[in-house]
Amino acid sequence: MSSEIIHRPQPGEYPAYAEAYVSLAKGENILDILEQGRRDMMLLLSGKDEKDGERRYAPGKWTVRQVLGHINDTERIFAYRALRISRGDGTPLAGFEENDYVREGPFERCTMADLIEDFIAVRRSSISLFRNLDGAAWIRQGTANNHPTTVRALAYLVAGHELHHRRILEQKYFAA
Repeated sequence: MSSEIIHRPQPGEYPAYAEAYVSLAKGENILDILEQGRRDMMLLLSGKDEKDGERRYAPGKWTVRQVLGHINDTERIFAYRALRISRGDGTPLAGFEENDYVREGPFERCTMADLIEDFIAVRRSSISLFRNLDGAAWIRQGTANNHPTTVRALAYLVAGHELHHRRILEQKYFAA
């Protein structure tokens, strides 16, 4: 990575609906934010067992396993978009329907340990991708889900999306 400071994305670098996620990722060093998110998720999930993975906070809501699977899938998609755009690929990238991914995902057959291990692997891969970008790559713009977006916006989306769902896990699934 270059020694340049990677500034926060500005409105216009991501769709308006993504502001909710981007605003959750506090700070200027996205690599530190991503690493802290990994540590915080591990603290939240430490000591959780298979029964915890079956929890739903309301009928029809995703289980903890499904939430973890969704976080992992979404991070993979956002990182893939960042890779493509960072390499100058101008091909518009398709959106995805999160509920379809969860419904078709194998998450209910996975153990909590497997989903946690997957989260760690995906996050480390994302950090590695972002760590090795040069300054020009961070501000490259492409189209994802019919919206203009930059690589740095995608990095903040990764962090904010995970934090959004971690807070839901804390407040609605695991609240004392």
